[in-house]
Amino acid sequence: MESLVIIGNGITGITTARLVRKQSDRPIIVISDETDFFYSRPALMYIYMGHMKFEHTKPYEDWFWEKNKIQLLRATVMSIDTDAKSIVLNNGQKLPYGQLVIATGSRTNKFGWPGQDLPGVQGLYGMRDIELMEKNTSNISKAVIVGGGLIGIEMAEMLHSRNIPVTFLVRETNYWDNILPQEEAKLVGRHIGEYGIDLRLGTQLKEILAGNDGRVRAIVTDKGEEIGCQFVGLTAGVAPNTDVAKNSKIEINRGVLVNEFLETNIADVYAAGDCAEFKMNRPRHPKIEQLWYTGRMQAEVLAKTLCGNRTAYDRGVWFNSAKFFDIEYQTYGFVSNVPVQDEESLYWEHPDGKHSIRIVYHKTGQTVIGFNLFGIRYRQAICERWIKEQRTIEYVLENLGAANFDPEFFSEFEKEAIDLFNSKHPERKVFLKRRRGLFQNA
Repeated sequence: MESLVIIGNGITGITTARLVRKQSDRPIIVISDETDFFYSRPALMYIYMGHMKFEHTKPYEDWFWEKNKIQLLRATVMSIDTDAKSIVLNNGQKLPYGQLVIATGSRTNKFGWPGQDLPGVQGLYGMRDIELMEKNTSNISKAVIVGGGLIGIEMAEMLHSRNIPVTFLVRETNYWDNILPQEEAKLVGRHIGEYGIDLRLGTQLKEILAGNDGRVRAIVTDKGEEIGCQFVGLTAGVAPNTDVAKNSKIEINRGVLVNEFLETNIADVYAAGDCAEFKMNRPRHPKIEQLWYTGRMQAEVLAKTLCGNRTAYDRGVWFNSAKFFDIEYQTYGFVSNVPVQDEESLYWEHPDGKHSIRIVYHKTGQTVIGFNLFGIRYRQAICERWIKEQRTIEYVLENLGAANFDPEFFSEFEKEAIDLFNSKHPERKVFLKRRRGLFQNA
């Protein structure tokens, strides 16, 4: 029986292996040069912060893989020969495959800054980065982070947990405002400042300077300011890791190019997760999806195709969640960072600046298309259903309590959001019909 070879043991590679195993007895080999076993990448920051150990981030016991006949191979894939249907490992071993899945994830973006490869300068993506960060931040007194977004805020929180002063350079006018509307971007920026982080908005890195020992000693901004530091975190996003396919016949653009079935241009070769780039244009859908849950969803679809049930990938309603220090963030559907024609937005923010609700809807038809939530938890299933069912803003507001997933002792803010809507639209007043509670089915 021909083997399935998967390059990458992240969420996409491992989910593919597990689900194929449930449907097939074929040999499965998962290759990784990073770690022996699969771990939860989103939990890495808590290892550095002392809340968890590496073994706590492994969702499966070490015996799971042998029991399920999934062979884990610690090696680097040096080349892929798609004509011979084989790969070559760094130890010289040639490994044949029947089907090949490339699930190699991402790598940290670097933009050619002078000094970007100095000791003490690094990104944050995988286990190796955590180990390096542990070494690089030992006994330091000052750090600089370059680049906002979700990785940057994670690194800021990690350093803050060790009382390391941080200067944070962000190119945008407000934090992550290439993704967030201005109000939420300002909310996050204020919150970062409350934690004592020296947030420099509208500021870019010009170069990184070395000391006599060859390690980083300072950075220089585009404003000409020199800031002393012993550590620089590069967190200006990530890019698909396509190295393994570069010298093969597999088509690459920014990522490994795939169709809606996650098939590459070569028969029996597939790509999924962070490293894959969709060929087709889908309005308001990114061609590269670099999220934990989309990596898992792509793997679920790919496993069906690999087992003979060719299935197209459909992500459904967009979802993402994160946290900015202690403020949780959820987003569902389409929420643009800038105003869009024929879209209206109801934005309510609590005076404490730590809770907000945004509901986006079409001016024509009044149907809701997206939510942004800060400091408030809403049920994913209900928000997605309202978007799919094209519920109106009035319906959603009247039933808003049904979506609230906060613990019962947390404050409820649905009435405040409705009062704001009624003040803007006195001719269309709505009233809260559903309050927070279990077993809601609005």
